[in-house]
Amino acid sequence: MKRFLAFVKKEFFHILRDRRTLLILFGMPLAMVLLFGFALTNEIKNAKIAVLDLDHGPHSRQITDRLLSSGYFQLIQNLNASRDIEPAFRRGKVKLVVVFPPNFSQDFARNDTEAQVQLLADASEQNTAISLTNYATNIIQNYKSEQAPPGTVAPMQIDVQPRMVFNPELRGAFVFVPGVMAMVLLLVSALMTSVTIAREKEMGTMEVLMVSPLSQLQILFGKVLPYLLLSFINGCVIIALGVFLLGIPLNGSLLLLLAETLLFTFLSLSLGLLISTIADTQLVAMFASLLVLLMPTIFLSGFIFPIESMPRFLQFVSNIIPAKYFIEIVKGIMIKGIGLDLLWKPTLLLLGMSAFLMAVSLRNLKPRLNQ
Repeated sequence: MKRFLAFVKKEFFHILRDRRTLLILFGMPLAMVLLFGFALTNEIKNAKIAVLDLDHGPHSRQITDRLLSSGYFQLIQNLNASRDIEPAFRRGKVKLVVVFPPNFSQDFARNDTEAQVQLLADASEQNTAISLTNYATNIIQNYKSEQAPPGTVAPMQIDVQPRMVFNPELRGAFVFVPGVMAMVLLLVSALMTSVTIAREKEMGTMEVLMVSPLSQLQILFGKVLPYLLLSFINGCVIIALGVFLLGIPLNGSLLLLLAETLLFTFLSLSLGLLISTIADTQLVAMFASLLVLLMPTIFLSGFIFPIESMPRFLQFVSNIIPAKYFIEIVKGIMIKGIGLDLLWKPTLLLLGMSAFLMAVSLRNLKPRLNQ
């Protein structure tokens, strides 16, 4: 019994000395609880909106104030004409546009006339668009009820007309295909790359490769190039399935979409190389990839949960998640039909991340291979 207890004690000390095991045992559950408990919610807060007020009357101003004071909306832009609506959506600045037609206040004050308010939502993010239009409709209808004379049923009427832009049928594939595409590229590129290099180090065959006539760079790129090609093919297959099977439009440039897909694949490979410089075994590489890549892609990229509803700290963290920018690019090209003139910023960020990660990975990996 004493020998058994000594063995158990030894195992406890072994686990406590291994920081990576402690991170997996305690870090991942803690992160999951904090994310699901405090950060990840489908409730919309501080959504960016624009207002096109062609009335400039008291009721249009009061309804606008009600919308902004609710906590759901944040005014980003006051539009001057209807022609400004589509460019605002294409630039990705706003999620909702509220349109007050001329003479809205006069129509609202007349009992025999139905005033109209138009709500235009960016339905490339389906769930967010539905939630925003529902929030705005309820606020407007509550305002109408409050304006009724005491003791009477409100004779004043407001006709709220919601319209979904870019995805009028509210098809879920428009939302999930870009996110699934980002996850597949990350898993195939980063996860498999980190595991295959960790396997070589774990089996001791990397040293055999190092004495071959090939240089270190040739060996590394020879290991990752197949995954680059396979991941790019996966990306092309997902695009084809989305267009021909799921009916997602390809309103932008196919060549630009393929180039952006190749860029994101290269970035994913750089992440895999970085993980391989840290992990000594395949198991550690797999857990590190799931923790560092898969979870942030699902939770912090805007794929499922709206970034605007997260705490400020997690909104800041989401800015370093590559999948966030790739999903934005895919939606912009396929659904909105925009080009590099509006997507240059996320593209430049992906380029910068790729160069930085590859440089750090190569710098860390070569000394470890020489040990």
